[in-house]
Amino acid sequence: MSALSRAAELCRELRLRHASFEVLIARDDAIMVSVAVPGERWEIEFYDDETVELERFVSQGVVEAPTVLTDLLAKFDE
Repeated sequence: MSALSRAAELCRELRLRHASFEVLIARDDAIMVSVAVPGERWEIEFYDDETVELERFVSQGVVEAPTVLTDLLAKFDE
């Protein structure tokens, strides 16, 4: 099954479950499906060679520090 077919099948399954997701092209040889679930975000990449990679990002909760946005933007200055 091609990368496109596998990504399309996942999107159908996510739609049936009313999940929030988007399809992205992050690399020339892969299709990424980014899925938002409560407290997590998943990045699933489908490659031309039929490899599938899943990266899961888990929330650490709400950050209420007054300098959090300044601190975040400063990371781009490093």
